[in-house]
Amino acid sequence: MTGTSPANTSRGYSAALAAFGIWGLFPLYLIGLRDVSAMQITAHRIVWSCLFVLGWLAAVGELGTLRQAAMRPGVLVRLVVSAFFIAVNWVGFAWAVNNHHVLEVSLAYFIGPLLNVLLGIGVLRERLNVAQWISVAFAAAGVAYLTFVAGKTPWIALMVGSSFAFYGLIRKTVSIDALPGLAIETILLTPFAAGYLIWAQIAGVGVFGHSTGLVTGLLLAGGVITSVPLVLFAFGARQVPYSTIGVLQFIAPTLQLLCGLVVFREPFEPTRATGFVLIWIGLLIYAANALWRARTPKIAPA
Repeated sequence: MTGTSPANTSRGYSAALAAFGIWGLFPLYLIGLRDVSAMQITAHRIVWSCLFVLGWLAAVGELGTLRQAAMRPGVLVRLVVSAFFIAVNWVGFAWAVNNHHVLEVSLAYFIGPLLNVLLGIGVLRERLNVAQWISVAFAAAGVAYLTFVAGKTPWIALMVGSSFAFYGLIRKTVSIDALPGLAIETILLTPFAAGYLIWAQIAGVGVFGHSTGLVTGLLLAGGVITSVPLVLFAFGARQVPYSTIGVLQFIAPTLQLLCGLVVFREPFEPTRATGFVLIWIGLLIYAANALWRARTPKIAPA
């Protein structure tokens, strides 16, 4: 990537690996919140993330950078859109895990890299080679097969996967550092989240302070658990080629799949496995092609 030093690229890889590892194990965090609604979980994640990130910026003396960053042309508008997509992603993820759809969440992030490819075509005007087209075809066949055997579209997977793909695309292109960007996103979302939580407390359906100490502690911890991987991801996405981010992204759904099978004991029928295998074939072709292209020396023009 132009303007990225080898040291920053190395740190970018480390940050992206850590982010996807945390996200892969995130369903384990939600075990203790299984009786809390997805909307309340998401609202708490937004509010506590906002306070955590603002505290982080204050600690390093960078609170003053927020206004300057937001005033850059196009930055605030793009962050409004990215904030919307990440909020949709959080609600869908929490709802899916708490309603026994961890495997469908893993499917969302398995198809994510292929959605990145499609966004590259439609938004960034990128061109695909033969291997990339074949990988997209296998993934599309897998989703179509899962839709056929289930008798319905896997909308949870498509919603969670597409919302994160759009979020990643915007954060890739917006000119703002990871931490100030997340701060502005959560500032934009916090009035809505805080308003909802206040209503929930008044209506008597709020769980904060009215449930076990574990639930309250997990909701408070949501700020750190949410913010740290997002900052790591946003940093990594700016330092590492986006196609490589797509390959590293396989870590999260693999861990989520293992969580669904081993911890949540969700069934994995042979018919469903066939759809996953088609998608995995597409991902393997995509990953092999990306690695081959990364290692092939580029010939400089004469």
